[in-house]
Amino acid sequence: MTSADLPGWIRRAFSAPRMRPYLTITNDDDRQAVALYWWNIEVSAAFYGPLHCLEIALRNALHDQLSVGYDRSDWWMSAPLTDHGARLVQEAEQKCRRRCRNRGLVPPTADDVVAELSFGFWVSLLSNHHGSLYDRHLWVPTLHKAFPRYSGPRASLHEAFETMRLLRNRIMHHEPIHHRDLVADHRKLYRLLDAIDGVLAMEVRVFDRVPTVLSRREDVRSCVAQPWF
Repeated sequence: MTSADLPGWIRRAFSAPRMRPYLTITNDDDRQAVALYWWNIEVSAAFYGPLHCLEIALRNALHDQLSVGYDRSDWWMSAPLTDHGARLVQEAEQKCRRRCRNRGLVPPTADDVVAELSFGFWVSLLSNHHGSLYDRHLWVPTLHKAFPRYSGPRASLHEAFETMRLLRNRIMHHEPIHHRDLVADHRKLYRLLDAIDGVLAMEVRVFDRVPTVLSRREDVRSCVAQPWF
């Protein structure tokens, strides 16, 4: 089998180069390659909900602690951010101002700017890559309080969040994730949710479809079952 054996509509809609890795992993079985593509969409969709909760919970937990620590909702005006971090905040503020101006609304609030900042920005606040700057001014006095159920080193916490950021970006850019250790990713996601709020972690599990989707992988790939999305 080759990519030319794929259904014409698959090649037109998704392209032969995009399908090539799926054919490779299924030993050029076109039916299984298409089924694995569908399953990749299904598992990506299942991860979206828990990742959504993790991203929003992280930014709100960090924002709340920094607002208290610096006694102002626009804490970035006082916090010692790196040049890169300050630039990201400035860009977020500019986007919010343009949006408000175009809609004839009042100037943006601190909450508007917080919502505009990316997952990557919030994860970077936990990084060790900035020497003692973030450690002395952010983590030690303030940010560790955002994780009341976590007791490990900051480096491990940052590494785990960075893993989730990369997973989230692959999902949002429609890239393959089927080759990852998704069971480990799932466990890590819940360790992070629990570190922020144990009740949140339990509530998210109620709606979580990831374990079910993971258990169906081989049935979908072998075309015994259909994907759900």
